[in-house]
Amino acid sequence: MDIALCGAQVVQILVGDRLKSLSLITVCLLNNEEKTYFHEASRTFHSLDLAICSPGILPLLNFTVESDLYNSDHFPLIVSHADSGGATHCPPRYLFQRADWTDFTQLAAITRSMVSTPDITEAVQNIIDCLINAANKTIPKSSPRLRKFRRPWSNEACRDSHKEQKRRWNIFRRYPTTENLVAFKRARANARHIRRRSQRDSWIRFISSITSSTSSSQIWKKIKAANGIYKEFPLPVLHTGNTRYSSPAEIVNIIGQSFAKMSSADSYSPTFLATKRRAEHIPLNFRTHRHLPYNSQFKMSELKKALNDAHDTSPEPDGIAYILLRHLSTTSLSNLLYLFNRIWIEQKFPTQWHEAIVIPILKPGKDSGNPLSYRPIALTNCMCKTLERMINTRLIYELEKNDCIPSLQSGFRKGRSTVDNLVLLETEIRNAFVRRNHLVAICFDLEKAYDRAWRYGILRTLLEFGFYGNLPIFIKNFLSSRIFRVRVGSFYSNPFIQAEGVPQGSVLSVTLFILHLSQILNNLPSSVKGSLYVDDLHISCQGSNIRLIERQLQHAVNKLVAWCDNNGHTLSSEKSRCVHFCTKTGIHPDPTIHIGDVDIPVLTEMRFLAVIFDKKLTFLPHILSLRKKCEKLLNILKVLSTTTWGADRICLLRVYQAIILSRLDYGCVVYGSARSTPLRKLDFVHHSALRICCGAFRTSPVQSPYVICHQLPLHLRRKMLSAHYYFRTQSVANYPLQHLSLPIGLRRLHLARSFNILPFCERIKTVISHAGLGDVTIKQKDLFTFPPWDVPCFSYINPFSSFDKSSTAPAIFQQLFASHRYQFLSFDSIFTDGSKSEGYVGFGIIFPPDTYSYRLHASCSVLTAELVAIFCALQKIAAFQQRLFCIYTDSMSALEALYHADKRMHPVAEDILCYMRELQTQGFKILFCWVPSHVGIAGNEQADSAAKAASNVWQSPVPCNDLKMFTTRHIHSLWQELWDLEFRNKLHLIKPRINMWSIIPTRVTDVKLTRLRIGHTRFTHKHLLFGESAPECRTCRTNFTVAHILTECPTFNSHRVTYFNSSSPNMKELLRELPHPHL
Repeated sequence: MDIALCGAQVVQILVGDRLKSLSLITVCLLNNEEKTYFHEASRTFHSLDLAICSPGILPLLNFTVESDLYNSDHFPLIVSHADSGGATHCPPRYLFQRADWTDFTQLAAITRSMVSTPDITEAVQNIIDCLINAANKTIPKSSPRLRKFRRPWSNEACRDSHKEQKRRWNIFRRYPTTENLVAFKRARANARHIRRRSQRDSWIRFISSITSSTSSSQIWKKIKAANGIYKEFPLPVLHTGNTRYSSPAEIVNIIGQSFAKMSSADSYSPTFLATKRRAEHIPLNFRTHRHLPYNSQFKMSELKKALNDAHDTSPEPDGIAYILLRHLSTTSLSNLLYLFNRIWIEQKFPTQWHEAIVIPILKPGKDSGNPLSYRPIALTNCMCKTLERMINTRLIYELEKNDCIPSLQSGFRKGRSTVDNLVLLETEIRNAFVRRNHLVAICFDLEKAYDRAWRYGILRTLLEFGFYGNLPIFIKNFLSSRIFRVRVGSFYSNPFIQAEGVPQGSVLSVTLFILHLSQILNNLPSSVKGSLYVDDLHISCQGSNIRLIERQLQHAVNKLVAWCDNNGHTLSSEKSRCVHFCTKTGIHPDPTIHIGDVDIPVLTEMRFLAVIFDKKLTFLPHILSLRKKCEKLLNILKVLSTTTWGADRICLLRVYQAIILSRLDYGCVVYGSARSTPLRKLDFVHHSALRICCGAFRTSPVQSPYVICHQLPLHLRRKMLSAHYYFRTQSVANYPLQHLSLPIGLRRLHLARSFNILPFCERIKTVISHAGLGDVTIKQKDLFTFPPWDVPCFSYINPFSSFDKSSTAPAIFQQLFASHRYQFLSFDSIFTDGSKSEGYVGFGIIFPPDTYSYRLHASCSVLTAELVAIFCALQKIAAFQQRLFCIYTDSMSALEALYHADKRMHPVAEDILCYMRELQTQGFKILFCWVPSHVGIAGNEQADSAAKAASNVWQSPVPCNDLKMFTTRHIHSLWQELWDLEFRNKLHLIKPRINMWSIIPTRVTDVKLTRLRIGHTRFTHKHLLFGESAPECRTCRTNFTVAHILTECPTFNSHRVTYFNSSSPNMKELLRELPHPHL
């Protein structure tokens, strides 16, 4: 084994054939997946040669492996400096962070005359010109040429302080006096302080934007940018046949031709082309005189929601970004909405919106010289996408309400995820194992499915589902006459036609693609199960006779192939894979299933939605693969922990949760069913990451970093996430996993054969019952209660908004309330309140002079209690002859939950809005008013007392989020029980209760304090790493420990008295959450 070391102090100890590398600082491995050694005897390749560097220089290095052995058995390793090289030309872009939005809003005035021109295309161009002119005057642009070593944290203050430092240095160099030296040092210190503060502020802004969907490559890019390293996109040299293309104009046009060919008629089979010609002779007529609600005009609320839901993307091709639309005035937005409604009603489509700019991105591991190795990333008009988003919301509502999409299609559907498909497959396999059956599963790959989607087929499906009028006609216009241009840097290709397929980068495209492709599930025979996640198709069949399974699956495959032939898709036999799941011993044949004349390869494992299923369902291959990926990602934490700008514990934990813990969490609902021995292999990643985040010494006990960082052990975290997922599946009406509970016969079989692992829906019941939730009824909600064009508008009164409760006397609030009641004297008053304490939840309602109080399940939140109180009050109102009521509540969160009905709605708030609509149709007028609590308002005080003294039980299902919070508290109590057993742990003596302690922002101080609390420091425990003798106190003849030095050894008594005012201080007092100031 060979090792290359860069910038790290490393001690190497060779024991036989093993190399143990012990570093005084954390080191990073530069190797990637490339093999470095060729074993001639076995003709196999291995990774024996390692390249290791210190974290500080990792972002500055590139690692590659030569492809030639040069007459050796080891490939040369090349470690080079990642210089950002020369600058790259790219189109100028707006610097929105430096925009003058006040002036922009005034200048970007969209008038009614602009949007009232007879030609829709001209009206759209008027808006584009107006916004671009306003943006050019109020928003600076970047240079088309990137400066070398440009750092994202550099700002005006950094540049000014650096100039001042250089000026002071030049003065001192000419006149080397003491005063000039002091002035230079002061300027240098100030420049360093400003630079570090700017670095830290920039990094914190980036950290706050990190989510579980943030890729590791994005974080590496940010780290390298902080060091002035930018990865350019070099213009590739393309080759088609024997011809090579190197000029920019040729390259963009060759790539454009390859993208256009994917969606051309030449990409279809002759069989489908004949079907296509016959079908398209029949015109599709979407005209209608009926009034269909989804064809009504759009409202301002729909436009604002579409803009708020949009993520900022590149503003090509017209230069209009979402942020420009969000900063329009109310009048301008009204006129923009007027234009959208014109496009909708007049059924015309602007010419500009047919074009897209395509950025080619090289696929991982592909040849950069092959034009087909690039993935098209399309950038379309943001104005068009805004209107698309409004239409897409209506389309999805209609599709979901009318069950147009099969329930086993989980892709891009509200409340659904990839885990649904994983659980379905795992459940089928577990049930086959307990029956001692075979199960054969096939995962299909559809070649270029997005680019080959048949547009006429999509429109025909819409017509079959009964769509008429504005909506399908807009989609028809949207799909027609699509063109695109390819951009690489600042070079653009000629326009190309996208003949078929759905437009890349458009909002409607995914929904239309899913709508059309999902019909493939309707062609499966009853004996074969199947599921879809967008275009990831999986089918399976189980039984005791493998040949019968083979015939049934072959029949299903033939039907799928026939559907694809009639709809323009192609199943790839090479990329499709088959696995024979079976626990039987002995030799038994694998099935032979083919697509056309090509057999589908039968493997021992397959990757399905990023989880590896092996034929015995041990999940060991998945766990090993996951650990390998996560260990590579630990380099990010190692690099950040050595910087001055990204090393505090909060930032490191957020990065860890986003890029590593999120990967450990994904699929744990399924792979968590593995045996404990394989699962423990992932604990190493968790331990290592938390030690890096908090700076704990490598010898620290496993449980201590968990408590310091307030992160659950993985086995408890998997239980918590599994329970959360189960509650979510049970809280949505008609969720497919609700039917996975085992029948009695199969449950008895599992009990008789207890060595078999239970499927998910059965094993999670143990966790739920231990939490005391086995008999709880979960409240279900409808994800599509209100149509997008008719979302209820809720408002409430707050007569106390101008007064701060903490600085206002109760008498003033009482006077304000009396004035308010005088104003609304004709409205009968009702007071509601909710209360929650340990093991008790209740609510009270005051109908003067009547009082009602009820108890809820202990897992309910106080918000649920407040909302149930309001709902109960509405039910009682319905029995009164009086029609005017005002409901008073001291819960602002309950009123806000009702006000923001377009966001994630509380299920009880949903019931309230629906019931209010019924009451309004009966002539009731109901007002809501917020009142401050505990200020002497009689009705509120009575409702509060009633809520705390309720004895009658209100039979109400518990919302999903309340159950999640209750389960989380239960899991944390289990963690506390485990921590209580660690009574010999040094940290347990200081922190017996698990809670989140405040973090010291200075990394060095925080690390030192962490190591002192854990009791493992370099001085006291370095000997464990180097095989040395433990350091011994010569006075006491005992080993040095942190407690011995700080509290026990008499040698340091005088120091203790000086700094701690005691010769025998207590460790808990010294190292508590706010440590001793002299520590």
